[in-house]
Amino acid sequence: MARFLSYKFTENIKNIYNSLFLYSDTGLGKTHLLHAIGNKFLIDNYNIKVIYIHSKNFIENMIHSIQNNSIEHFKNYYSSINVLLIDDIQLFSYKKYLQKELFYIFKKLFEKNQKIILSSDRYPNYINGINKNLQFYFKQGLIIPIKSPELITRTYILLKKAYKHKIYLPYKSAQYIAKNLYSNIRELKNFLKKIYLTSLFLKKKIKIHLIQREFKRKIQKKKNIDIKLIQKKVSIYFKIKISDMISKKRSKFIVRSRQIAMTLIKKLTNYSFSDIGVAFGKKHRTTVMYAYKKINQLKKKNKLYYDFLYLFNQLNS
Repeated sequence: MARFLSYKFTENIKNIYNSLFLYSDTGLGKTHLLHAIGNKFLIDNYNIKVIYIHSKNFIENMIHSIQNNSIEHFKNYYSSINVLLIDDIQLFSYKKYLQKELFYIFKKLFEKNQKIILSSDRYPNYINGINKNLQFYFKQGLIIPIKSPELITRTYILLKKAYKHKIYLPYKSAQYIAKNLYSNIRELKNFLKKIYLTSLFLKKKIKIHLIQREFKRKIQKKKNIDIKLIQKKVSIYFKIKISDMISKKRSKFIVRSRQIAMTLIKKLTNYSFSDIGVAFGKKHRTTVMYAYKKINQLKKKNKLYYDFLYLFNQLNS
């Protein structure tokens, strides 16, 4: 559905919609779809100016322009684009001044009937810390969710990945994996790598019994870890109270500790985003999704990333 509607959006540069907003959980192909949309516009008309940029890079470039007193040049450049694609737009949350400059760019593009394509990890209404003017542009055009692919598609993705890496994967084995893993494509690919390495180590083919064994190990490992254990480990490590971690307190240190705990729970247990939200003071699932994405985006030079890795290895050992 998302692919079909995105294709229709690109069919005519002068069509009725000026903007497209794609949203989904992580690992479902938002970035791939953005690139495909940009490429389709260029294939149809190579004379137009098409720019894809991730929000993180966009924000860094904007801040650099402000510091160097060249923000007007920055805004004029992006206002001159025919098709602007921005990935992970939710990263603009709580950046009031940057949102003001982004609003100016969007306003100019809309006035010239140009195209804006955005992606996010949640529906526009659930992106906190975005001003109403910018929210208006998020919701102006088509809003399309990207859902988890159906069984046959997941099976095909596994078979294609296996073929690409010269891994022998019988159809029934691929289908069995696809039936049991359905949250996102990244998880499918990671499991394929893991089962392949296991098959090499044991010198066995990737058949149902081997896959079942790996699933049992995965489930057993997660059964021994629960939410309270992780909350306790994180609270001890960061020397904060669990009550503060699950409270509404917004100090930077507590927020980061909370985000690390949420991410560890998601990675090490079978709890859903909603379940984790409830365990942290009945917070909305989108808050947990944001925390998960934020921690995964931390660079290795960031000390918090080392804190996260240390705790992950301690709990996962």
